[in-house]
Amino acid sequence: MAKKRTHTKDRSPAAQRGDGRIPVVGAREPCPCGSGRRYKACHGREAAHAVTELVRRPFEGLPGECDWVALRELVPAATVELTLKDALPEGVPSVTLATVLPMAWPALRRDTGEVLLGLQNDTASGDLSRDLGGTLRRALTAESGHPVEAGRPDPASPRLQDLLDTSVPFTPQVHTGFEFWLGGPEEAANATGEVAASLERANEAALPTVRLTGVDAAYWCATPEKNHLRWVMPQPEEQLLDALARLHVAGASSLGDDTRLVGSFRAHGLMVPVWDLPVSTRADEIEKPAAAFHERLGEALGSTTALTAEERRARSGLANRQITLS
Repeated sequence: MAKKRTHTKDRSPAAQRGDGRIPVVGAREPCPCGSGRRYKACHGREAAHAVTELVRRPFEGLPGECDWVALRELVPAATVELTLKDALPEGVPSVTLATVLPMAWPALRRDTGEVLLGLQNDTASGDLSRDLGGTLRRALTAESGHPVEAGRPDPASPRLQDLLDTSVPFTPQVHTGFEFWLGGPEEAANATGEVAASLERANEAALPTVRLTGVDAAYWCATPEKNHLRWVMPQPEEQLLDALARLHVAGASSLGDDTRLVGSFRAHGLMVPVWDLPVSTRADEIEKPAAAFHERLGEALGSTTALTAEERRARSGLANRQITLS
């Protein structure tokens, strides 16, 4: 007589979401797909890879990609009003991106319901855009008057590109200090406790910074020894290095007397050339030289001739003076 069939655990994908995606569960829990294996040995393996894989240009596809990079890596205090693709939830009057928030909070829901999203925070995965998207979604439903804690994003959660209205221009407002944390100078004057201490420390450490108006994503900043211009550029690195080398050899890479192109940063897939400026050079005085350089750069980028030996040496020197920020 045949043996009675033993009842086994239902292995159908009944636990899957309605859209067919597998929910994220604990690493040691059974995988929701019904395979009978632990999550970390099944769909968790794919999820772990998704959240650790480095996205080289996390802000690609967003308006103002170069300014996103600048605010993430170079600018101490700035805010940008953000517009979501979907309507704001009830009780949330606005969403504002901030370079940094008190105590390095990932986000903050004010008593008024306003949401502040911090940009300069440690990332939980290799995709900064997905990390920020996950934080933003949590902030939209957070309790008013409370910060939003850091968290690891669901690999299937939306990125900023999925949440933001990309038809709206990205226009940073650079601040001289961090009083915007609390709504303005009057509110900041009444701050107490940890927030007041954090505000004082942040203001003391911030370098004076100004965004130029005549060209995109160029930021003047002042240090005790000298001033600088840091300019995030959208062109592919190899092409931009060629153009800068041509200008350098032609004696056209500076921004005027006593200024010098000293090297570049590499940040989030983009290149950020840096110029040294005299300590007496104000931001408004560099507007015209920067606009003239932008024209010269456009001509150099359009050149298709091979680099000369001298230009190749200049290019090598520029490449060797690069510092990777991210």
